Amino acid sequence: MTNPLYDAVLGQHAGLGKPLLHLPDGETLSYAQMAGRVAQFAGVLDEAGLRKGDRLALQAPKSPDALALYLACLRTGVVFLPLNTAYTAREIEYFLEDAEPRLVVCDPSMADALMPIAQAAGASLLTMGEQGTGSFADAAETAAPSAVVAACETDDLACILYTSGTTGRSKGAMLTQGNLLSNAQALAALWAFSRDDVLLHALPIFHAHGLFVACNVVMLRSGSMIWLPRFDTEAVLAALPRATTMMGVPTFYTRLLDSPEFNRARVGHMRLFTSGSAPLLAETHAAFSQRTGHAILERYGMTETGMNTSNPYEGERRAGTVGLPLPGVTVRVTDPETGAVLPAGQTGMIEVRGPNVFSGYWRMPEKTAEELRDTGFFITGDLGFISPDGYVTIVGRQKDLIITGGFNVYPKEIELVLDGWETVLESAVIGVKHPDFGEAVVAVVVPQPGATVDVQALLASAGAELAKYKIPKRIFVVDALPRNTMGKVQKAALRERYAQTFVTED
Repeated sequence: MTNPLYDAVLGQHAGLGKPLLHLPDGETLSYAQMAGRVAQFAGVLDEAGLRKGDRLALQAPKSPDALALYLACLRTGVVFLPLNTAYTAREIEYFLEDAEPRLVVCDPSMADALMPIAQAAGASLLTMGEQGTGSFADAAETAAPSAVVAACETDDLACILYTSGTTGRSKGAMLTQGNLLSNAQALAALWAFSRDDVLLHALPIFHAHGLFVACNVVMLRSGSMIWLPRFDTEAVLAALPRATTMMGVPTFYTRLLDSPEFNRARVGHMRLFTSGSAPLLAETHAAFSQRTGHAILERYGMTETGMNTSNPYEGERRAGTVGLPLPGVTVRVTDPETGAVLPAGQTGMIEVRGPNVFSGYWRMPEKTAEELRDTGFFITGDLGFISPDGYVTIVGRQKDLIITGGFNVYPKEIELVLDGWETVLESAVIGVKHPDFGEAVVAVVVPQPGATVDVQALLASAGAELAKYKIPKRIFVVDALPRNTMGKVQKAALRERYAQTFVTED
């Protein structure tokens, strides 16, 4: 027997002397060195009593050791549970109570706060700092390297990723070895990755984007990564000449465009820029193409599924869409009420089926049954439509759908109109309670740098393009929209902030 995912991303390359990571201090870490570090870390897990199927929770800064710990979990069959570094101790308490990990690894600065929580959950605690310091690294120095790679099947659980939990309890999506491996194989082929690629990696690795999409894809093809601890415009600009590819969120690209040093000459050798985790504005797509000659490749994925669709590597990268279904993945649009499949062009619920789709929610069989059909289709909660030639467009989350006076309003349609106004940088459209209409359309807009938004003129312009019931009843101008760590606009926070807007109206 083998260990499918570990064998594919590291095991088959364990003897390679070529760099896996190019580090900020100018040093490199080869595949062979990483394999040795992973064997040491697997030895720590063995000595700590962790066995196949046990859970390990990690909340620590991005570092080579954090990546090595993920790979050590794959090697030993331990289920990896990465946690957002922004979570507070109180938030982490829920995840530890729910997942019941045997071991918690955290940043040294969080140890005092997390120790009693870990103990209450029945877990041991070790620390891991950004510079390779901490009690986990200390334990690795004396642990006997593991000589065994655990035998695993594609159906074995590899990771649990918790959803953001913006409504209700956060759910633990169970991702198998087969889910992660099939997705990495599809993306590596579709995006033409090879051993010659050098990926500029400035993403966090507690998230599927930075860990599974970026790291798994690169390692599968024995490529290299320029390993930046976080996104910093100057550091990214300095690293770009050594890279061939870059994966990012829309915020990365807007920040690069703000720099006069970001130009066509700096990226002339690059072959691919991809964007995900949050919608990419068509305006950003156009500005990036005009500045660099590169069309950003936008794709669509979810915690529960990994990547589902992608604009083509060869072919039209259509702004405003998330492209075509990945090979082996089926995407359909259904009526949210009846589940009936809708024809091309009609907006409805996006459903996905394929080897990438998760096995269910951890210890939530009722939620699994609600969102995962017997036919294997996952009900994503995203609303969208498919063009006659197969391109998928997302118009918003079902929970963001606004029903005003009995009419359905899709926020994306209004946002596109508002974003086209010359003084508007970006917008977010939400529904808030209204005494007459049930919900009212409210827009929150961010001005272009140095510009002033004339709200009345903006409303008049929107009135020329939208049906009356779609026109915002109130527009608020703010300096910035609230976002999570991956750059996604937090509409739940906006709905809470503006919930009382119409409460006092007659």
